[in-house]
Amino acid sequence: MLVLLSGVSGAGKDTIKKELMKRMENVISMPSYTDRQPREGEVNGQIYNFITTEEFEQKIKENEFYEYSVHHEHYYGTSKKILDEKIKSGKIIVKDIEVNGTENLLRLLRNEINIVTIFLRVPKEELRNRLEHRVEKANLKEIELRLNRFDYEESKIGLYDYVLKNDDLEKTVQIIMTIIENEYKLKKGSVGHE
Repeated sequence: MLVLLSGVSGAGKDTIKKELMKRMENVISMPSYTDRQPREGEVNGQIYNFITTEEFEQKIKENEFYEYSVHHEHYYGTSKKILDEKIKSGKIIVKDIEVNGTENLLRLLRNEINIVTIFLRVPKEELRNRLEHRVEKANLKEIELRLNRFDYEESKIGLYDYVLKNDDLEKTVQIIMTIIENEYKLKKGSVGHE
């Protein structure tokens, strides 16, 4: 099962994904490829595989992505090879992905694998606060870029199976764990009856 976790930048996707992996033994992360620089504390291969722009563009030419896009002036993409390997593992895969990526993966893979989509909502002012406090010297240009995308991302919530307001981390993690457990049981049960 593939769980796609979306929401505006600063909605808490990485934090929630880490909590799910800590608390649920069958949950693994699906790192995206990106050409952006790692933030403090980010480890290559956990949430992202960090590569150069040239390497990313080479992977595009070699058709190595299910989907990719330019988001906040950087490339992000889903590796065919990594996703296929993780699906074969039988684990529940959680992937942090933006709305266009969700749309593309649903179009390409919905009939082949079980995909559950979750969108995390955060009020715009709360989001501004989180972005300003994310780094010591918040880059105003980057914050405005991310806030300008807010309305576009919110306009895509119709793609999602679940839409949650993330104003309480513990509550949000508990709800998502319940969603994953229920969806996993549903799909497991329906496979046995086919």
